[in-house]
Amino acid sequence: MIEVKNLTKYYGAKAAIEGLSFSIPRGEIIGFLGPNGAGKSTTMRIIAGYLTASSGSACIAGFDITRKSEEVRRRVGFMPENNPLHEDMRVREYLKFRARIKGLTTQKSRKRAEEVIEQFDLDDARNSIIGELSKGFRQRVGLADALIHEPELLVLDEPTIGLDPHQIRTVRQHIKSMGGQHTILMSSHILPEVEVTCSRVLIFHEGNIRANDTPSALENSLGGRHKITVELKASLEDLNRTWEEMAEVEYHHVSPAEGDFFRNILTPRDGEDLRPRISALARARGWPLKELTRERHTLEDIFIHITRSEEEF
Repeated sequence: MIEVKNLTKYYGAKAAIEGLSFSIPRGEIIGFLGPNGAGKSTTMRIIAGYLTASSGSACIAGFDITRKSEEVRRRVGFMPENNPLHEDMRVREYLKFRARIKGLTTQKSRKRAEEVIEQFDLDDARNSIIGELSKGFRQRVGLADALIHEPELLVLDEPTIGLDPHQIRTVRQHIKSMGGQHTILMSSHILPEVEVTCSRVLIFHEGNIRANDTPSALENSLGGRHKITVELKASLEDLNRTWEEMAEVEYHHVSPAEGDFFRNILTPRDGEDLRPRISALARARGWPLKELTRERHTLEDIFIHITRSEEEF
């Protein structure tokens, strides 16, 4: 769906992005992550046809964004970060107006307006003035606008910015429901949202792509030193001796927990998952077991690790 090669954009003497290359297959939901100024929005605007690149190339569905820009625009729905809606218009008339601008006939515009109103649960707001709607409803109108001409690619820049948790969940569900039917690029500073919504993540830093993989593969890239937390009812002396004698445990820390239980934090060697052995050990020794969990790296851990400066290493 998207093929980007050596894409570069200068603002004056400063490169916002430099030498980006990546490809995205049809039907995926891709998350763009990165600090402010990392190049996410610039890349999205170039792909959507709102900016021209200084050098390099990008193709959308086989069409070059520069030489075949009209063909590209027909295939792209773009919702920028500030979601610039005509706030003095009513929802239905605005959507019909936008459909006509995007090349749909009068009859098709009416049909598509009704379809996206239903798709994004806007029926109760169809005759409302857009400027009087809540932020969450305005974001849904923006999504309906981006989708009204049935594009193959949706580009969504911070689609949930400024929303409350309930509104975020609603917009996220709409985005997930469109995956497969459309290829979706979305940027977000809400990392758990990207983790549960996107099939793949591109992490930008200082105008370059530092990572391009699935969330699970990025988690594995941090290494396998996942700590084990276990709460056991046993003597402090027995627990310390057990972990010291267990060759698979590199470090351990034991502290009092509720009642007669002790909380044990174990760091395994070579990333080994110790849970099966600990569970069997507790049964064999008759130690009551309250908790046995394995820590996992979050997307936030991965993001911070990849984007921190060289001086922090």
